[in-house]
Amino acid sequence: MPIWQSKLNVDNSSGNKGKKAPNRLALTAVILLCGAVITAGCSGNGEDMPAAGKPHASEKPPAGTVPQGGGSGKAEETSSEGKVKKPYTQPLTGLPSDGEVKDRPVMVMIENSPQARPQSGLNQADIVYEVLAEGEITRFLAVFQGQSPEEIGPVRSIRPYFVEIGDGLDAVLVHAGWSQDAINMIAKRNLAHFDEVYGDGTYYWRSGERKMPHNLYTGIDKIRRGIANKKLRNDWNGPILEFLAPGEQAPGFAASHVTIPYLRGYNVSYDYDAETGLYNRSMEGEPHLDAATRKQLTAANVLIVEAKHRVLDSEGRRDVDVFGPGKGVLLQQGRRQDVVWERKGGLIRAYAGGEEQPLVPGRTWVQIVPEGTQIDLK
Repeated sequence: MPIWQSKLNVDNSSGNKGKKAPNRLALTAVILLCGAVITAGCSGNGEDMPAAGKPHASEKPPAGTVPQGGGSGKAEETSSEGKVKKPYTQPLTGLPSDGEVKDRPVMVMIENSPQARPQSGLNQADIVYEVLAEGEITRFLAVFQGQSPEEIGPVRSIRPYFVEIGDGLDAVLVHAGWSQDAINMIAKRNLAHFDEVYGDGTYYWRSGERKMPHNLYTGIDKIRRGIANKKLRNDWNGPILEFLAPGEQAPGFAASHVTIPYLRGYNVSYDYDAETGLYNRSMEGEPHLDAATRKQLTAANVLIVEAKHRVLDSEGRRDVDVFGPGKGVLLQQGRRQDVVWERKGGLIRAYAGGEEQPLVPGRTWVQIVPEGTQIDLK
């Protein structure tokens, strides 16, 4: 059963001691004056009137939200708690930022075999793509721009469709090894990359806590230092994302759980937490944790896209269409909607009725699955 026909339970609801008492005349004057002040400061329905030039409390955006629009535009001036907000927004998450974000993203190829779990750094990525590699396992393409984790990994090799995703983002590619087609593509396009296997070992390290090859790590500071050392371009020429405006509700029907069955038991699920507004990620029914914090990985948006997959050789190497268009499902704020996905402006985006669907500010997970994958939505 294809993704757009998946099982779904639809919900259309969306102190004066020792002082003399004042005389009666003075007391009466004070009472009258106070009454006038109180009357002037109240509305007919008993709610506090806003001060001049300031919004009413009910008109303030929810905490943590930012204006619609990508790039490094200025954010709102105050938060719902009346605190001054940060002046910029991060291009790939829409979250507040103290400064304008101009550095190129770094995209790291991260292993997802059982021996590689729990991984490091995924909880600080802006966007994470999960897609099948050979051997019927999945791999993560973790994109870092807004945050700079000290430890990311385990790092593994790159494939052509990984290159396509990173190139569209104008990202620096970080990997350990490659398929021949992938390295040919990198060379032909003269793409910025770091390969631990062939010449860039300075920017990685091996952990003694795991066995090879599941113990290779890097960090964003190391890669940024490498970009400078290798005189690579660091100014970003990447695409812009759209985000929901403060207080804006995502469209769709209620759906708080999804299970995504990848091959060979790589089952992924997300459960919506209304208190945090985030989706908690699990693997094989167990919380998927970050290695350092031991906290469960989360997402503000989960975009599931059906893509054409083709096995190329006896090693199980694949060709995966990351351009589309294709059918998909977008999960936000505990709601789901059927979408058409397509790569435009270098990014896989979701469309409904021909209009791009804005994202909730925060981390996005893009789950790329084979056509016909039967997901379970509840």
